[in-house]
Amino acid sequence: MDSTCKVEEDSTFTNISLTDDTEFSSRTLYSRESLHSRMMNADMDAVEAENQVELEEKTRLINQVLELQHTLEDLSARVDAVKEENLKLKSENQVLGQYIENLMSASSVFQTTDTKSKRK
Repeated sequence: MDSTCKVEEDSTFTNISLTDDTEFSSRTLYSRESLHSRMMNADMDAVEAENQVELEEKTRLINQVLELQHTLEDLSARVDAVKEENLKLKSENQVLGQYIENLMSASSVFQTTDTKSKRK
């Protein structure tokens, strides 16, 4: 900018005329573009930070889902093992029940008494 200025004064106004108005305009335009650019960069940084937070949240949720899937698989395997053990124990109980019935029927202590035949 040229440092020469022309100042004219009258009773009501003071006119300042710059010898190089285009330089002033380009500086104003540059500072507005610079401000706009900085604002855009700030907005982009905010969006990028928000995206980073979303990405971290998605990663955390994916890890949580995977952990829950593994827990579910473990529980499912345990249920299957308990079912197998239950069937095995039922089978053993049937065998033991039959064995006890056979012992009771072979023993005279557990023989049923016929009360009608003894009264006659």
